[in-house]
Formats: sequence, C-alpha cells, structure tokens
Amino acid sequence: MLTTPFQLSLQPSNFLYNLIVKVSVIMPVFNENQNIEKIINAVEAVDIDKEIIVVDDFSRDGTRQYLEKRKGIKKVFHPCNLGKGAAIRSGINLARGDYIIIQDADLEYSPEQYPELLRPIIEGKAMVVYGSRILGKGEFLKKSYYANRILTMLTNLVYHSHITDMETCYKVIQTELLRTLNLISSRFEIEPEITCKLLRQGIKIFEVPIQYRGRKKGKKIGIKDGIQAVWNILKWRFKR
Repeated sequence: MLTTPFQLSLQPSNFLYNLIVKVSVIMPVFNENQNIEKIINAVEAVDIDKEIIVVDDFSRDGTRQYLEKRKGIKKVFHPCNLGKGAAIRSGINLARGDYIIIQDADLEYSPEQYPELLRPIIEGKAMVVYGSRILGKGEFLKKSYYANRILTMLTNLVYHSHITDMETCYKVIQTELLRTLNLISSRFEIEPEITCKLLRQGIKIFEVPIQYRGRKKGKKIGIKDGIQAVWNILKWRFKR
C-alpha cells in the first residue's frame, strides 16, 4: 500500500472508466532524493491514462542518479539550475497528452486527487482546472498562507477574476492552450505568468477543493519571489 502524507476519503467514480483524455504529468525536481521515489510511485498508481515527465533541475543530492536508473518515465536533465519555470517549460516541450498537470515532488500535494481535478474537464465544464488549497482548507505555514492570499487578491483586482488560489501547484490545462501562452518565466514567477495570461485571454479557471499539507522545511518562496510575483501580475496585464 502506498504511503502518502495524508489519506483522502475520495470515493471511486464511474467516470474514471470512461476517461477519454491522456494526461502529461510534469514534475519539476530539485534536490528531492528523500521524496522522489515516493512521489513517482504515487503518480504511477493513479488509474488514468498518463505519461510522467520528470525534469531534474540540476539536483546534487542523488536525485539525478536515481532518475537515471528509473524506468517507465520521460526524463529531462538540466545542465545547471535554471528554476521551476524553466523546468515546467522543458516538460511542456515533451508533453504528448491532451492535458497537462503540474506536480511538485515534495509530497505536499497528493496525486490521488487527480480524478477530482479532471472531473470538470471530463464533464465538459472547463479547459483549465486549479486545485484550490483555500477551498480545501489546506494546512499552510502562516507566512505562505498570507502571501498567497495577498497575491491572489491582487490578481482578482487587476484581472476582475474570482479565483481563491493563484499560487497552487495543481494546475490542469489543455496542452495546446498552455503552449499558446508562450511562457518565458524561469523561476517561481511562472505561477502568476500562467494565471495572468489565461485570465487576460478571458479563459475561465474552474477551481476544485484539494487537500494540502505544507512542509515546514524545504524550498519556499521568499520576499524577493513575492515582489517578483507582484511585478508579474501587473506586467502581464499590459504586456503583449
């Protein structure tokens, strides 16, 4: 049985057996040797048609060596540390699925939630689905919670939207639509770039509640990243 950071109470749904889309799971990775095997196993265990694309952003803790031996996944190895945004862009270039799911490797988000993220797509309600940690009452560090709330409120103000969690990792987006955004961000500013470009085009972002457990240690967004996020929210409102 898989060991995950938290157990979900989702009930199996018949729609899973009628799933007609293939999903590309893009996983940016940097120094996740303690988690990489668990998270790949968890993604593989989800009963959907998928491919897994792991982009190693120049890990130096043994993650890369593990990935080199791992079978059954697509792999990209960056020659130097380029950032999460660059890793996502590398994954998009390899994606062959109808939709893309972005998956962090730190076990804060459980892949068991993919069926609920995909449900609005299968039901024809959306091309873009975000997993909202706010709606799901996720367990945040206080600093991360308030930073996210401020950035999300600013996004809603500038783009006249009504989303609750702009910074969520769990973004499910139609592959061809995501490619049309022509993403350029290399680091954490990839999150506002994706959201702002979608909203600027008038694309509806459908949100579903997800469970989330933020870890106390690890790679967290700092003050500089927050300032960069604010700048990007404003920049993409007007830049073409």
